[in-house]
Amino acid sequence: MTVQEKAGDKYVYDFAEGNKELKDLLGGKGANLAEMTNLGLPVPPGFTITTEACQAYLATGREPDGLAGQIETHLEALERGMGRRLGDPQDPLLVSVRSGARFSMPGMMETVLNVGLNDRSVEGLARQASSADPDSSGSADRFAWDSYRRLIQMFGKTVCEVPGEQFEHALDEAKRAKGTHDDLDLDADDLRGLVETYKKIFAGHTGREFPQEPREQLDLAIRAVFASWNAERAILYRRQERIPADLGTAVNVVAMVFGNLGPDSGTGVAFTRDPGSGAQGIYGDYLANAQGEDVVAGIRNTVPLQELERLDPKSYRELLDIMARLEGHYRDLCDIEFTIERGKLWMLQTRVGKRTAAAAFVIAGQLVDEGLIDLDEALHRVNGAQLAQLMFPRFQLDHDFAPVARGIGASPGAASGAVVFTSARAVELAAEGRSVILVRRETNPDDLNGMIAAQGILTSRGGKTSHAAVVARGMGKTCVSGADGIEVDVPAKRFTVGGHTVAEGDVVSIDGTTGKVYLGEVPVMPSEVVQYFEGSLDPAHVDNALVRAVHRIMTHADGRRRLAVRTNADTGPDAARARRFGAEGIGLCRTEHMFLGDRRELVERLILAATDAERTDALAALLPLQRQDFVGIFREMAGLPVTVRLIDPPLHEFLPPLEQLAVNVAVAQERGEDVAKEEALLAAVRRMHEENPMLGLRGVRLGLVIPGLFAMQVRAIAEAAVAVTRDGGTACPEIMVPLVGAVQELETVRAEAEKIIAEVVGDSGVEVLIGTMIEVPRAALTAGQIAEAAQFFSFGTNDLTQMGWGFSRDDVEGAFFWRYLELGIFGISPFESIDRDGVGRLIRIAAEEGRAARPGLKLGVCGEHGGDPDSVHFFHEVGLDYVSCSPFRVPIARLEAGRAAIETAGSDSR
Repeated sequence: MTVQEKAGDKYVYDFAEGNKELKDLLGGKGANLAEMTNLGLPVPPGFTITTEACQAYLATGREPDGLAGQIETHLEALERGMGRRLGDPQDPLLVSVRSGARFSMPGMMETVLNVGLNDRSVEGLARQASSADPDSSGSADRFAWDSYRRLIQMFGKTVCEVPGEQFEHALDEAKRAKGTHDDLDLDADDLRGLVETYKKIFAGHTGREFPQEPREQLDLAIRAVFASWNAERAILYRRQERIPADLGTAVNVVAMVFGNLGPDSGTGVAFTRDPGSGAQGIYGDYLANAQGEDVVAGIRNTVPLQELERLDPKSYRELLDIMARLEGHYRDLCDIEFTIERGKLWMLQTRVGKRTAAAAFVIAGQLVDEGLIDLDEALHRVNGAQLAQLMFPRFQLDHDFAPVARGIGASPGAASGAVVFTSARAVELAAEGRSVILVRRETNPDDLNGMIAAQGILTSRGGKTSHAAVVARGMGKTCVSGADGIEVDVPAKRFTVGGHTVAEGDVVSIDGTTGKVYLGEVPVMPSEVVQYFEGSLDPAHVDNALVRAVHRIMTHADGRRRLAVRTNADTGPDAARARRFGAEGIGLCRTEHMFLGDRRELVERLILAATDAERTDALAALLPLQRQDFVGIFREMAGLPVTVRLIDPPLHEFLPPLEQLAVNVAVAQERGEDVAKEEALLAAVRRMHEENPMLGLRGVRLGLVIPGLFAMQVRAIAEAAVAVTRDGGTACPEIMVPLVGAVQELETVRAEAEKIIAEVVGDSGVEVLIGTMIEVPRAALTAGQIAEAAQFFSFGTNDLTQMGWGFSRDDVEGAFFWRYLELGIFGISPFESIDRDGVGRLIRIAAEEGRAARPGLKLGVCGEHGGDPDSVHFFHEVGLDYVSCSPFRVPIARLEAGRAAIETAGSDSR
């Protein structure tokens, strides 16, 4: 039975009926409003329409049966409690309508405030405000008309899709006519005229008059929230953050409290700790005589929250008490929205606040010290994506780089790129591979696609709690907000600052930590976290809260994880760096990289060999070079396992491209030059050319067709291991045969390899394992047979994904993946994160059947997925022994392996 067909469903909950555990049903906003209500905090009364109602509406295109009646019942109860009726011309109740999904989603519908105002109730609202303060009749009129123009603007833009720029231009024109830049200078008559202008804009775009019936306003706003779940920008954000598409959103209907009643009123956003750095203290923004959206929209620059202590000491002290109480209750950084109505503090929202990557680690450590959480919980609260952000470089500044502007460091990082002024242009240039900085007066949800495409965001308005700041922090993007020295001229595609004019396409650099803006591209330097992993920063002797927090959490992750973490490395320096980053061996040493550079000539000799003797001579020349390579790697790894993959690509990939070589030979022949050698090379390239080389003569097939090739590599590996051992070191080589699809292929190679190993190793004590790379779907499906001849499996997820999907990795990502992501066929590229249902199932089958045939079979993964956070959790789940990834991603894999272990333990305990 579908949601809409169920009888007796409860679709509406009063705030007193819910709690913070009901986020799936009430959405994050509704659940937390309920939680604060039950804590006895000052929350305006209201009710929440559930996500199930939204799901039913989206499934059928209409409200589910019973919803309208439940809304009416809760609205009547709200009216009785407030002593006012919705839109009453004499004493109106006004409400806000706010979306609230399970996860905070900047792409969702914006709030609509002051629902219930119309041409008659606006006068009643003025009388209501005046009666509460008889000395404020003039300001009461201004307040009422200001509230009405806000309703038309918000309702028009978010419910009826009237372009917001039309309202903004009308407001700017009213301020120009008044000779001011501040909307607070507009009086009641100015705002009354602005309301009439807004109504004309609304009618001109929608073809109807602005609705005067309060209940119609409410119903249309509720339906707009439901529909916004599938708005383009909401879908875009869900894909970016991997949020399931079937959750739906709740709707919150809340009695209005007013921060725009005068200087003793206002609105603000507060954080219980700094969301940028994690430092403890008072952080937030406050705006007097304003409504809540003014702060997050960055329409006017705010003052620091500490200024509230001077403006309203009583409310300030009460707010600090509530902040401390909420942080203790939620055991985390809390993001709080509040309004002060004539000295009375009201809490409009709280949630676990979004934070930068640095703040996530620092705060987790602080909360452990304060006894609010344990180290397992601290590990759970950070992730590999955040750690990757912390490893990005930062600006290296000297006297040559003076900032041209300074704003608020809203989301840390160092970003340089070409200036763009619209989201569309940001997406366009990013698609061309260019780095861009999106520059706006302030951002809004319509800018989401441009913010995703940009390397950084720069705004001339707003603060740490503006839309730009909050969204950038959530996405790990660098952001500088409130750089009010910048004059942004979007139509002219330029901004001016300090006598400089910066046009679209010019390069700027922004520092999201200091808030500084530089002209041109600023060079970068390694982050402190990378220096820590490299060993140049000792957490025990450095005054750096971030480094200490990372060290503490990484140490705990290493103690908790079951998965070992190896690296993909082909040289001694790469292996050394990976070890410093915590690698416990090499899971993939690609030998084909050892045939490049000066050794290409030897490869050409091998390919052009016309006789067995010539081929043997070429292989003999390559042998000592290969041996030398392996000696360096084994020494760096100092007894840790090293999995060496025998040559994998087809040999002709080491030769010049066929077309280029053919042209060169033809030109040389035309000139009468001696091209005998080049002609022989061209003949070999033509002979070996394949239309689809990734499915042709490569891997084990090449080793079986070219006599002595694999034998030379096996001998080089064994001789290098013996040499290192006799010098007092330890070598643990593992030989991996690539592209095996049938056990007979592996048996043939293994038989030859074992003879060579036995001959070379003798009594040296060196042990060499022989295994295979599972990268062909048939190998996964016949793993039970292959395990009889293999001492280990390593999953090559790049090729397994390529062959499993039938995708050519080199071609498809640029050709059509963008469209698959756009259509929702992919939530993320299967080459980036493991396809659990398809490729993942092949891995699970191979792991289970391989170990059934050979108990204790060592299992690992060496494709790019080995360093992807989500994929690491899957590999833990299916029981692999290790993951292998690039050196830079080793710390990320270590962290995620620890997180996977505690999450599995938590699931088991439940």
